[in-house]
Amino acid sequence: MCSLTKHFTLAVLHLEHSNMTVEKNITLERPSNVELTCQFTTSGDLNSVNVTWKKGDTLLEDNYLVNATGSILYTQYRVAVIDSKQMGSYSCFFGEKKQQKGTFNLKVPEINGKNKPLITYVGDSVVLMCKCQDCLPLNWTWYSVNGSVQVPIGVPVNDKYVISGKHANETSLKITQLSEDDQGTYWCHAIFELGESEGHVELVVLSYLVPLKAFGAIVAEVVLLVTIILLFEMYTQKKKKPSDDGKEFEQGEELQGLENETRVKQVAIILMGQSNIC
Repeated sequence: MCSLTKHFTLAVLHLEHSNMTVEKNITLERPSNVELTCQFTTSGDLNSVNVTWKKGDTLLEDNYLVNATGSILYTQYRVAVIDSKQMGSYSCFFGEKKQQKGTFNLKVPEINGKNKPLITYVGDSVVLMCKCQDCLPLNWTWYSVNGSVQVPIGVPVNDKYVISGKHANETSLKITQLSEDDQGTYWCHAIFELGESEGHVELVVLSYLVPLKAFGAIVAEVVLLVTIILLFEMYTQKKKKPSDDGKEFEQGEELQGLENETRVKQVAIILMGQSNIC
């Protein structure tokens, strides 16, 4: 375990007259001496302001000091963080007409997985990664979630899973020969001296038939449009009359047919363009 004398953390909160709670997150990777300071400015009598500290909902009765300079009231709480028991939320309270509150959240480093789902296909391989920025976990583990049950991933199953990491602050999980059953949420779990943290990656496994279905629908739509155009052309051809007496009528019908045919083709081109966009 690291010596506490080598790690000292200072944090300060400035409280104003407000109904909002002021918060500050403090990231601790290893044991450390922590000094938390709250500063409150008041226009009233400093002696009438009651100062208290709490860890969660538990009142803290020692290890804190109260000082005043002019119209500014200071309070300091010191805690030796040696394990996960000292982690959590510490709050200072200044009791005036309206109680003012400031909160320090002592946490282990966050793990960064992937915010967006990772999409791949059946039969492919995929690599899932998690990383801890500017920190070095003692150990990494992976597990998947099946309903409400956590399934640890540690022992290779037919070389399907491979866990590795080029650096101590990152871990990767390689999954080969993907099937639709591999779809789901995978969690990376990091262990620190002061606690644990985890991130997750959402894996989506698609069948190759999924894009083909969309393509098939587009092709069917195009075939239907072409069939309609051909049938319309056959219909207009049948209405043409070869007699000279009906030339004028025939020409009118042909013009009408060409206009209709042009409209249909224009509609078909527009729809085909929309299909290609899809």
